[in-house]
Amino acid sequence: MVYDDGARHLRSVTQVYMHGSHMALEGEDMATVKEPTLTVLQDGVPVFTSYGTWLHPLFELDEYLADHPTQPGRLILQDKIIGKAAALLIHRLGFRTVKAGILSRPGEAFFQRCGIAYTYEQLVDRIHCQTESLLAQVEDPEEAYGMLKARATAASPRSQTFPPANPPHPPG
Repeated sequence: MVYDDGARHLRSVTQVYMHGSHMALEGEDMATVKEPTLTVLQDGVPVFTSYGTWLHPLFELDEYLADHPTQPGRLILQDKIIGKAAALLIHRLGFRTVKAGILSRPGEAFFQRCGIAYTYEQLVDRIHCQTESLLAQVEDPEEAYGMLKARATAASPRSQTFPPANPPHPPG
């Protein structure tokens, strides 16, 4: 299963593309049900849920953790798509156990280097997103956070409309 913009779409997925903060999947829709994009569990019980897109749920989680002190290392983070950017942010937040719907190889390699336990439903070579390319050589979670927070602020959903009416179809 692959999750798209907070709704569960059962698809035959061949590619995952990011357009700004909108994810596009090649495949065939079979059913739609509202589903969170990111959930944090404590002893199997959700303590945080987001329906946001791109990396916004991780920024929301950062704010939530600032207001609700806890030990993220004892929680499980579930995210629908994790590339290297998300992996860097997840490590920065202190999570040690992660479940991904889709995980990129750069995200997986970063988790391995950091000793973060992870599982995934689908492993892909990379997330076709500018963010994945932008952070290809970045290993410092604080540096990544600064870069990503600036991009998130500049591309705030309040200042742009997503999804685009006719998103460009990537070559391939």
